[in-house]
Parts: sequence; C-alpha cells; structure tokens
Amino acid sequence: MARTGSLRARTNSVLGLSAIAIAIIAVVALDTFVTTPITERAANDEAGLLVLSAQTWVELLPDRRPHFELELLINHDLTISGENRDLPAVLPGNEYHEMLVKEIGKRVGETVVLLEGDDLLWVNVPTESGLAPQIGFASQRGNVQPGYVALLILVAGTIVVFGTSFLMVRWVADPLNRAAKAAQSFRGATGFVPLPEEGPRELVSLASSFNDMAHEIMSLMANRTTLLAGVSHDLRTPLARMRFALELLPESVDQNLVNRLDRNLGAMDELIEDALRFARGTQEASVEIELREFLRSVVNGVDKTISLTWKGDEEVIVNTALGALERVFNNLLANALQHGGTTEVRVDAGENIDIHVIDNGPGIPAQDREKVFQPFYRIEGSRSRHTGGSGLGLAIVHQLCQAHGWRIELFEGDAGGTDARLTLPTA
Repeated sequence: MARTGSLRARTNSVLGLSAIAIAIIAVVALDTFVTTPITERAANDEAGLLVLSAQTWVELLPDRRPHFELELLINHDLTISGENRDLPAVLPGNEYHEMLVKEIGKRVGETVVLLEGDDLLWVNVPTESGLAPQIGFASQRGNVQPGYVALLILVAGTIVVFGTSFLMVRWVADPLNRAAKAAQSFRGATGFVPLPEEGPRELVSLASSFNDMAHEIMSLMANRTTLLAGVSHDLRTPLARMRFALELLPESVDQNLVNRLDRNLGAMDELIEDALRFARGTQEASVEIELREFLRSVVNGVDKTISLTWKGDEEVIVNTALGALERVFNNLLANALQHGGTTEVRVDAGENIDIHVIDNGPGIPAQDREKVFQPFYRIEGSRSRHTGGSGLGLAIVHQLCQAHGWRIELFEGDAGGTDARLTLPTA
C-alpha cells in the first residue's frame, strides 16, 4: 500500500502552494495595475517639472534667477545651475530612471543622460534658446523596489495562510486522529471510551455514528458471548448423562464401541471447554503483570523441561488480559508439544515483546500458515488427523489475539520446525 501524508500535512501543503500562487498573482497584478502606472505617472510629472523649470530659468533675467533657484530648492527640492559640470553617468538598471529619461527626451526632442554627483542625480535639459541648464534632484526619488514589495507580500501572505490553515486543519484533523486511534484500538470488549462529540457538524456526526456503532458491536458481542457460554454450559448436562449411561451399559456390549463413544464424548467435552474459554477470554479486563515471571510460571505448569531464553530488559511490565494471555500461551505450547516434540521459548523484550514458541517438528507449509488459524482446519500429511485435539487451539489463539490487539504469526524455525511468534505491546 502506498504511503500517504497526513491530512494536516497535505492540507497545509495545498494551502501553502495556494498562498504562494495568490501572492505571485497579487504581485503581478500590483506591478501591472498599480506600481507601473504610478511609476510612469511620477516619471511623467517629474520630467514635466524638470523641463518647465529649465525653460523658466532660461527665460528669466539673470538677476531674477537666484530667487527662482531658491524657490525650486525650497518647494521642489531641485537644484538648478547654468554651469554644466562633467559628471559620471548613472548606472543602468533603475526602471524609474529609464522612464524619466524617456519622458524628458520626448519633451525636449533630444536624448538626455542622467548624471550622478554630490549625492544627487543631474540632468542637462536642452531648451529652445540653446542653453541646457543642469538640474539636480534627490537620488532616492522614484527609487521603487518591486522585488522587495513582492517578497514582503509573499512572506506575509504565506505566514497568514499557513497560520490560519494550521489552526483550521488542527481543528479538523485532531478529531479525525482521535477517531482513527479509537477505531484501531476498539476490539468490541467492554471499557470503550466514547469519542467526544465536538467540533464541526460533520465531525460531530462522525463521532456520534462511531460511538453508536461501537455500542452496537459491544452489545452484539456480549449477546454472542452470553449465548455461546449458555449453550456450552447447557450441553454439559446431556454429556454427563451420556457418560453415566455408558457406565451403566452391560458387559455384553462391544467394549470397542463403548471406547469410541467415550472418546467422542471426550472430544465434545473438549470442544465445549474451548468454547467457554474463548467466551470468557474476549470480555476480560486488562491488568499489569511482570511478564518474565508470568511466562516462567506458565512454562513450568506445562512442562518444566521447556527452555525459556530471555533477551532484553530483565523486568518488563505489560498491560494485558491475564487469563486470555495464559490461554494463548498454553495453546501455543500444547500445539508445539503435540505436533513438534521438543519445544523451546525465546523472548525478545524490546519496543514490543516478541514471544517465540519454537518446535522441531515437520513445520507448516507457507501456504497453510494462515489457514491453520481457521476452526477445525488440519494439514494433511505432516500433521495428521489422528494427533488428537479439538481443532480449535490455533483458532482460539487467533481470535483472542484479535480481541486484545496482539499479533500472532507463524514462521519456519531455524531447525525446520515452526516458530509461532506472539507480539505484545509494552505497558
């Protein structure tokens, strides 16, 4: 299955890219409809002022020019002089300067050049009289920086959109995360904590539907367990009567027939006992136990000759259903002893707890390793129908693991037998 990002990451990415696109469009629109027209208008106005100032200065009498020069300096921050100094040209690259030169050239009918000196920009403005007074103005005038404006809009827009999207997505994603975790941990047993029904209307509806579904499943499982336990219990009475009847049969009855009937009754009794164990195990509450001591006591109760190898922390606490775990471990040990002979247990205590029950039997073919967890499924050949058992051992193991969030897997052992690995989460 392909891995996908979280809803929060994907939504933030989409909103972030949208913010960048909006900022780019805004910058282009600002430059096209605002910045460029304003710059052109400013260049046009300033070019007109420079040309008019030069023409007026030329037309004034020499003794009136100082007063006009002072007025230009005070009111328009322009410096005008009849002395044309030899100054270096302004470096190209400024859009406003290019527009200004173009507009002045249109008005005077000649090409002019911007000069630089004394922290001012200077331009020689030709007039009809043949004079070309040199006018200086502040170099910062019209120094528009569209790149900085674009960067400011881009950064500010991205921050606003990302901040807003983070809060919005968190408002939506957190309830979804809680619902996902609840769905993963829900096993149908008691102790289910309902999801809080809060947030947007759609999420409230989702939480409400999930809570209703969980309660219905719990009710169905409880009814099934009650029915299964009741039927299994009620069957004990006719079985006991049948056993009693067998004991009262006269000696003239074929003893082989009596023995077969007794074995069949024993098999039925074992099936009922397995059903009762499963019914009790799925509804068991969890408790904290020290795993190593627990496994050692179960192994000793089954067969003290089974070796138990422990790797990892010396003391491991797990929060689990004690009775169900004991039944699962007992079934795995019994299955290994019955079909494999020599059995050993290895435990790897790390982030998760891996319990390996390994036998040296003929093993289980790869294509049958999932099928053996089905009720009454038996493998032809290596594990014959005459090995005994109810045919529910591994099925009960699988059902209890599903009910309590454990994982059971079958692998080929190092010596060719079967390695049954039970994985438990730590507390």
